[in-house]
Amino acid sequence: MKLIKDINFLIVGLGLLGGSYAKGLKNIGFKVSAITKNEEDIEYAVNNNIIDYGSTEIDPKIIGEADVVIFALYPHIFIDWVKNNQQHFKSGAVITDVTGVKGSVVYAIQDILREDVEFISAHPMAGKEISGVKNSDPAIFKGANYIVVPTEKNTESAIELCENIGKMLGFQRVSRLSVEEHDKMIAFLSQLTHCIAVSLMCCADTEGMEKYTGDSFRDLTRIARINDEMWSELFLNNKSDLLSQMERFRTSFDELYDKIKNSDREGMREMMRCSTVRRGLFDKE
Repeated sequence: MKLIKDINFLIVGLGLLGGSYAKGLKNIGFKVSAITKNEEDIEYAVNNNIIDYGSTEIDPKIIGEADVVIFALYPHIFIDWVKNNQQHFKSGAVITDVTGVKGSVVYAIQDILREDVEFISAHPMAGKEISGVKNSDPAIFKGANYIVVPTEKNTESAIELCENIGKMLGFQRVSRLSVEEHDKMIAFLSQLTHCIAVSLMCCADTEGMEKYTGDSFRDLTRIARINDEMWSELFLNNKSDLLSQMERFRTSFDELYDKIKNSDREGMREMMRCSTVRRGLFDKE
């Protein structure tokens, strides 16, 4: 399924990611509407040409006009929203999401969804430490990764539609992973890194540290400014995979601890050389 300009997009949840999707799609020339909880967000988005129109209510007309619905909600809210409002989707509509964990969401949605509506899940690996539609910016997608997470219930046309959305928004790499592969990968690449940043910020409270820090500490703890409501839900929804990755990190950290304690300089250098080579693979071209 190729994207054509007369497709109507609906964004449900007009925060940072929802707003960035809306602005990116509107800039390309698509018709974009939104449903979100705060009237001031709708007003801001309309006045700044981020969306064409929107509502804070469950509006059957707006929902029924949408060919593609993009959900930018917390996982449990997303599931409840579909359960309670899916009767308003037009027949043949495709819905997708930006949810950070898939195992607790994808199968639940596909199990309750009408047969004439298709859910193809996606995860844009992009964001900021600040939230809200006023901070939305499709530039966050440039050079970032975008993961499509199909199941056996998905059609190839819907998968391609979802991939094309990622490509049009400017993501550098568009990949496919299964639900299980996604959650295992995300536990390491995203959730563990947030756990490390939070732990580092909580392990010392020496007064005035911000006066002396360098870029290394700022870079390492950038993601420690965290949405506790969202991330605590994501951690618990992916508890098994995340705990497994935390154990791997403990083992590696303890290994480095022992090498320093035992003045094993060559062992330290070996780990640093390994780190340097592997980190090089992540540098953006």
